[in-house]
Amino acid sequence: MKRIILLLFLVPTMLVAQTDAALEAARKKLEARNFAGANADLSKLIETNPRNKAAFSLRGQVRMQLRDFYGAIGDFNFALEIDSTFAEALNFRGEAKINLGDDEGAIFDLDKAIKFSPRYADAYTNRWFAKYNSEDLQGSYFDFSKALELGPPDADKYFNRGLVKAELGEFVSSVDDYSKAIELDKNDANLYNYRGVAFYNTSNFDRAIADYNESIRLDGQDPFKYENRALAKTAKEDLKGALEDYGKAIQLNDQDPETYNLRGVLKHTMEDYDGAIADYTKAIELDDINPTYYDNRALSKTEKENYAGAVEDYTFSIELYPSDPETYYQRGLVKLMMNNNYDGCLDLKHAEELGALEARAAIKKNCK
Repeated sequence: MKRIILLLFLVPTMLVAQTDAALEAARKKLEARNFAGANADLSKLIETNPRNKAAFSLRGQVRMQLRDFYGAIGDFNFALEIDSTFAEALNFRGEAKINLGDDEGAIFDLDKAIKFSPRYADAYTNRWFAKYNSEDLQGSYFDFSKALELGPPDADKYFNRGLVKAELGEFVSSVDDYSKAIELDKNDANLYNYRGVAFYNTSNFDRAIADYNESIRLDGQDPFKYENRALAKTAKEDLKGALEDYGKAIQLNDQDPETYNLRGVLKHTMEDYDGAIADYTKAIELDDINPTYYDNRALSKTEKENYAGAVEDYTFSIELYPSDPETYYQRGLVKLMMNNNYDGCLDLKHAEELGALEARAAIKKNCK
């Protein structure tokens, strides 16, 4: 009789061991990106034991890698029907929902995952993404800080927290996070670029340019890095160097209207009004609904004494953005230059009504 009892205990133990081995084999296939093999193994395991929550959760992770997010959520649902406190399934279901754009649903799942497993670093990381997408910057800042506290150190986490800090206007602190990320990954060009942006926003233009130089050394095919360096060079009054960088950015991507606009602003500063007008015109060709481009071209046309052209551009700008007092103010001044005092004063009065304080002095001087 004792022999039979021993066998009764051994059979379940053997089954558990076999199940664990099958799960581990499937996990290794997932890590090796053999998704079809992992999916087949897990489906077979689930057929054998339809109450295996770990198998459902792992198959859900395989389906996420295959971008079958709805199928993945189905598997996580089955796992949670078996165990509603299963933090892993809640975490990955939240991640799947993020990929489907359901950030509110993701936060609900991730809140529960963290409730049942308060030291689950990946759940804090995923909740950061959902909160960031929901524009809850303070909440996302807290979550990344918690994920970093739980460890291990990770360049991406430091980078993302630095990004949040920058959006909150905490540029000095964001430099610290970008620097920690760089310590962990010295060959990521984007880390130097973003730290350069943070240095630029603290008016440390030399450090910004140094970071942009390193970023460009690591990846010289990104036009935005040249554009960023051009801004820093402009701040350092290296206008020739800035012009060269804008030219390089346009050489790499000649379809970005903002680069033409920024180069136009620089050329206007350098009193190359014809060159500025040409760049603004190209920007407008690429994006004809941005009122700033018309405003800027109007300023350069005014310098060229092409007052009719300037009025035309300001009028286009007002049609696109009728509540900007500055545009009415500038158009009013140009009309006064054309001796069209009546219409000019109407524009100045409209600008004052919209809140342009400088319009008041112009009205007092020119409008009786």
